[in-house]
Amino acid sequence: MIEIRKVQTTNGHRIDHFIQSSESKIVEAERLMLFPALIDPHVHFRVPGAEHKENWETAARAAVAGGVTTVFDMPNNKPSCITAQRLTEKIRLIEEQLLKAKIPLRYYLYLGADQNHLDEIPKVKDRIIGLKIYMGSSTGDLLMNSAPALEKAFRIAGENNVLVTVHAEDEELIRANTLHYTGKTGPETHSIVRNAQVAVRAVDQAIELAQKYKTRLYIAHVSTREELQLIREAKKNGLPVYAEATPHHLFLNSSAYKTLGTCALVNPPLRSEQDNEALWEAIHDETIDTIGTDHAPHTLEEKKQPYGSAPSGLPSIELYFALLLNAYHEKKLSLEEIISLTHTRPREIFNLPLIDDVVLVDMEKKRTIDDKHLKTKVHWSPYAGRTLKGWPRYTILKGQIFDLEKL
Repeated sequence: MIEIRKVQTTNGHRIDHFIQSSESKIVEAERLMLFPALIDPHVHFRVPGAEHKENWETAARAAVAGGVTTVFDMPNNKPSCITAQRLTEKIRLIEEQLLKAKIPLRYYLYLGADQNHLDEIPKVKDRIIGLKIYMGSSTGDLLMNSAPALEKAFRIAGENNVLVTVHAEDEELIRANTLHYTGKTGPETHSIVRNAQVAVRAVDQAIELAQKYKTRLYIAHVSTREELQLIREAKKNGLPVYAEATPHHLFLNSSAYKTLGTCALVNPPLRSEQDNEALWEAIHDETIDTIGTDHAPHTLEEKKQPYGSAPSGLPSIELYFALLLNAYHEKKLSLEEIISLTHTRPREIFNLPLIDDVVLVDMEKKRTIDDKHLKTKVHWSPYAGRTLKGWPRYTILKGQIFDLEKL
């Protein structure tokens, strides 16, 4: 049994909290606050095929450092996770790496939608968290921009009660805009090529298909005011449509290209300050259900290539909680909203079992983000140099205590 003494709850009470464990331990927590451990519903841990960027040993350490004990890993691997056989092999690799890390991270996996393997969906429906559809091109080779194939994927998912998560960007518009802006070499071009209309058109199509085939729909990394309006309307109409925001679309915007250059590239791209504000409004009115980091590490050498060659994606899982806690101190959101976005709503949407993992937080601790102290294998962050207030101190996962000052 783990006894956490005199820990503060988010409603201001002091309690002794107990967690089942094979070992008997006591944590003196008088200066700390108790939170349910975070769920990150959107990560790219790069196994198999891109272990030079991340693996489950380094990623699990980064997750726990950020107060995260449950993750949903995406299927755009090398090779992509599109069959039952590849899913089995991916699980074997993950288990080997977590055993080596000695971190029993909880995880769920997506199957990737591929137009030649949609018959795999019923075979694995009880082994996956959902079906991931890339409506626009991104890292990997899982693009699904064929209208008949999209229809079939939504239909099969609906028939098998499999939730569909979409990367909602319209590939036809991306290609047209890419041709139109050929010759532009600045990284800010990314936000022009993949403009708001690119996202809006895809979100509109996804909602239409979800309604047609009675499919539960989760829209990843929503980034624009216009998308939010479509999602609000769908929710008002009673459709099972859910929306995710990312830290980078909340805490960064297109002005970051000036300082970060190609290191700011991400799909969908960084937006305007007005879109930042729209996302915060959507959190408060519950249009946004969850926050997923879209933790997508690339090495600095890769990211610093010229625009057109540099890959899109940002690492952020271990800063996920600290960024939100700092936002609480800045009065941008409440503790109750943090818990809902990072734990309650993901568990409800994805029908996860109750768990007793917790995070103990030093709400007054201030720390400046330093790349060299990061646990992710790529050792860089777009938030480097920011001073944040409120940091996880202990993460307790499956009855195991991780002292984050010694991790």
